[in-house]
Amino acid sequence: MPGTDTPSDVPDVLAPDLRIVFVGINPGRVSAAARAHFANPRNDFWRLLAAARLTSRLYEPAEQFSLLEEGIGVTNAAYRTTPGSSDLRRGDFAGSAERLERIVHELRPRWLAFVGKEAYRGAFGTRPELGLQRQMLGDTKLFVLPSTSPANAAVPWDERLRWFRELAGRESGLPERTTIRAAVVDERGRILLLRYGDEYGDWWVTPGGGREAGEADEQTLRRELEEEIGLVGFDLGPLLWELKGWTPQEPGFGSFLSRVYLVRVDRFEPPHLTEAHEVRWFSPADLMTVSTRPPDLAERLSSASDW
Repeated sequence: MPGTDTPSDVPDVLAPDLRIVFVGINPGRVSAAARAHFANPRNDFWRLLAAARLTSRLYEPAEQFSLLEEGIGVTNAAYRTTPGSSDLRRGDFAGSAERLERIVHELRPRWLAFVGKEAYRGAFGTRPELGLQRQMLGDTKLFVLPSTSPANAAVPWDERLRWFRELAGRESGLPERTTIRAAVVDERGRILLLRYGDEYGDWWVTPGGGREAGEADEQTLRRELEEEIGLVGFDLGPLLWELKGWTPQEPGFGSFLSRVYLVRVDRFEPPHLTEAHEVRWFSPADLMTVSTRPPDLAERLSSASDW
């Protein structure tokens, strides 16, 4: 059954055995008029699903029932349409937790993902942190995402996407990939970064790549730096940090463990050997003007004792 009749202006999109059921807070006027979830063109929900690879392509709100083919459903914590979520009253959430429990009991989704902290708080009466929740409903895991509403513009796209990617990586159940990277620093204190991008934006990362079976970290890094930036014969410095996260960006993997080592060079200008769109040196101040991965790269470098 592709949907459920509700007292809402926007129908539930539900079916048995879904991967994820997304729980919005309530319908806004644009969604009510379209009878579709997250229909405001300024709402990032549909773009974030595609960018995080939770869906195989970008869907339009009018295609909401096609999400079921991707193992995804959508409902709301409150059914009443309002101009904004701030217009909701406590009574609008009466029975919400019980209804979500029925959905879990009857339809057995693997995850409930709340789109915004207020959707979770409206249902359960407690304000959560973002991410995986300790609470579960039966065997169904709960995850809280940033709100995708244009009213939540203070949270930038990259931050929203990071949480959607974490959900995608956790839900995938795929294994972890270990990557070994280098903070390549020259005699002027600049760091060498590579630019990649897609239709949703650009980002800058340190050079490096996946560790192959049986390799030591140094073997991986020497192979990757020669392939990506033509750097050979360097002295490997200390480990600066280790970072773990979740993302399905690498085919066949759902999470990553990344180790970043310091590599110092003198007067090195890399040939463009990499698949990256651009290779460029950055001063510490320049790092604050671009999107990096990890997003706190500048802060990590400034706090590293060996920097």
